[in-house]
Amino acid sequence: MSFLTRRTTLGGLLVLGMGPTRAQGADTAASREALAPALPSPGSRLVLPALQLLDGKAWQAAGTGPVVVYWWASTCPFCAQQSPEMDTLWREHSPRGLQLIGLSVDKRPEDAQAYLLRRGYRWPCAWVSAEVHRAFPKPRGLPVTLVLDRSGRVLQAEKGQLFAEDVAAMARWLPG
Repeated sequence: MSFLTRRTTLGGLLVLGMGPTRAQGADTAASREALAPALPSPGSRLVLPALQLLDGKAWQAAGTGPVVVYWWASTCPFCAQQSPEMDTLWREHSPRGLQLIGLSVDKRPEDAQAYLLRRGYRWPCAWVSAEVHRAFPKPRGLPVTLVLDRSGRVLQAEKGQLFAEDVAAMARWLPG
């Protein structure tokens, strides 16, 4: 096939709407990120959907204490730095009512599950499928961390890596 034929064929596919974006699917991670909403403002209300965890169990916010929502990926170097701190927060404060839900944006749920197992992280984690993304879209950036009160009101919203002291300070939202 000559250059002209290849160019004409590609041009025809683009005109027909079959270019790279359409061929890969309209709901790719890149397209979702480009259309992602900004961080929610403190005081706004969000409704966390019921989720299926990577281990197959069902998860729903208990409504008894603050919920930390943590979007992450196994390939994100900033997440790799923050995840151990999230694990420490979970281990130290879940007995006091802190809830944490990890939302993996990995391409495959198996990648997220293997990553968590290798590192011994035990916090509840769900994979962000297209359905989960439609119900609860990830704000722009990665990692993204939100703290919601028991009624779903945003107490704190952070984009980018948090340091150990920032993650530990989330315990301030626990009652008493």
